[in-house]
Amino acid sequence: MSLLDKYKELTDLAHNLGVANLQVREQDNVLYLDGTAKSAEDKEKLWQLYGKLDPDFRASDAVINFAVAEGATTEYTVQSGDSLSKIGKDHGVSWQAIFEANKDVIKNPDLIQPGWKLKIPTA
Repeated sequence: MSLLDKYKELTDLAHNLGVANLQVREQDNVLYLDGTAKSAEDKEKLWQLYGKLDPDFRASDAVINFAVAEGATTEYTVQSGDSLSKIGKDHGVSWQAIFEANKDVIKNPDLIQPGWKLKIPTA
């Protein structure tokens, strides 16, 4: 089985997720995948699938390099006890960046509610 066949499900997912500048090449018995995912969630989906295809990451027959598009966001559901500062610290961004990305939801940055879905800018 060729590496392109072995990782066909991964390359298909990358295509389906609309990974920009997707490059797939096989060289010296290693498959190289490069591109830019639209979001951190898409990148995570690709890594999760790779983990299923090579659970212990021992095959050493694939090199995966997916970046996340600038301006991309991650979705986060506010939990009880959260604050924008706490969420920002957990995601490596400022509370102001989260507030700016969610002005359609957040009217007062000191008052957020559990269950709200917030866009978290990627760091």
